[in-house]
Amino acid sequence: MITKIIETQNRMQVSEAIPPSSQAEMDRALNVLTAHKDAWAMMDIPGRIALLDQIKQDMPGVEGRWIASGLEAKENQPDSFDEFVEWYSISVIYRYIRILRKALQDILQFGKPEIPGKVSVRPNGQVVAQVVPYDWKEAMALPGIRAEVWMDPSVSLQNGGIPQASFYHTQDKEGQVCVVLGAGNVGGLIPGDFMHKLFVEGQVVALKMNPVNEYLGPLLEEGFNAVIKAGFLQGLYEGAHEGAYLRDHPAVDSVHMTGSDRTFEAILFGPGEEGRQRKQARQPQFTKPFSAELGNISPVIVVPGPWSEKDIQNQSKRLGSWLVPNSSHNCLTPRLLIQMQDWEHRQKLNNGIADFLEGIKTDKAYYPGSFELHQQFLDEHPEALQLGKPQEGHLPWTFIQDVDPTNEDDIVFKCEPFMSLYSETALEASDVVEFIGKAVEFANGKVWGSLVASIVVHPKSMKDPAVAEAV
Repeated sequence: MITKIIETQNRMQVSEAIPPSSQAEMDRALNVLTAHKDAWAMMDIPGRIALLDQIKQDMPGVEGRWIASGLEAKENQPDSFDEFVEWYSISVIYRYIRILRKALQDILQFGKPEIPGKVSVRPNGQVVAQVVPYDWKEAMALPGIRAEVWMDPSVSLQNGGIPQASFYHTQDKEGQVCVVLGAGNVGGLIPGDFMHKLFVEGQVVALKMNPVNEYLGPLLEEGFNAVIKAGFLQGLYEGAHEGAYLRDHPAVDSVHMTGSDRTFEAILFGPGEEGRQRKQARQPQFTKPFSAELGNISPVIVVPGPWSEKDIQNQSKRLGSWLVPNSSHNCLTPRLLIQMQDWEHRQKLNNGIADFLEGIKTDKAYYPGSFELHQQFLDEHPEALQLGKPQEGHLPWTFIQDVDPTNEDDIVFKCEPFMSLYSETALEASDVVEFIGKAVEFANGKVWGSLVASIVVHPKSMKDPAVAEAV
């Protein structure tokens, strides 16, 4: 069941239950999408840009209610850091719109999107494209931040260069229907997923909201009314039963989800022992195209270097603060520090992180299963530090230090702690270069997931050619 956002005299409230989508409603939505999928596939670029412009005009009308509903659902206060986190989702939506619009203009003018930064080739022949900052606005908003895409080794700058905008160069386009199973944690991810399917892959979308944040559904429907009214997007609600009906429907060509690996594998292989056997045999029961973003135990490799006391203090706050946004219910939240065992500042850094977290306000652990998962980690690591002053419904900031790296079956290496928990392990190495190699091998080979990883290195360390090459 979902909820509407209603406005009282002083604040928004998440209330007024709405029933889940019935089978008839789901059929009706899929019929609408099927009737319009070819029109969307064949729509010209100016028509797509006009829809993006209309979305940009409509979204400001839902901003205030979006922020208020998120704060209400998570029991957070206005004018707080938590409100900033909610605004982040709104800003991400506008960034999607801005980048998609520019990409479409580039396709119209040049045949493909313009890569915003330098394109280079690594010594091994791998093509690298700088994609952040995207423009001068991002350069000002994100000073010192740069992001690159390292291409698949098969990509070459010869024979047409980097492949881009393949949908827009396809002849005889055929419409397709995609079911998007929306993320339950960060609202901004939801339009990111369905806008990618719409504007990059050219598919119409049946969006099934996650029960955790389905209160955003009516707001998304209002903000994206332009594509809904045109028959290219439909919003649907409730849980696993509705999701199963949609993904198995003969009108549906593909599925995308943002969620847990357990949900993904249950869909792909089926539940229980039979599903486990299918997974082992690599024989999926679900055979439609199925893309997913499934989270990660995000490692942070801390490279030893000439850190001052101020450096340790600053990096302790920085590393600790990465755990804080959205009650740590983020797929890219750093979860595991990897340090060099004999580094002289290792324990100082751990102590600094613990001291920082001890003084940070805890938040509601709103994601289902958080308390049970937290207890699983405590059962295996009763020595874990539990920090902060959690209220009812909150979890403490939890820090597990000195995890044995030789115990590959330890829960901290195998299970994503999708709540407010950090772990730390340390590797033996004779020098910094050897440590970097071992840490990378450990993160890639022993730690679950492949979504994101971070490396923290002192600028002076990068002046050592051996360290710079290893990084």
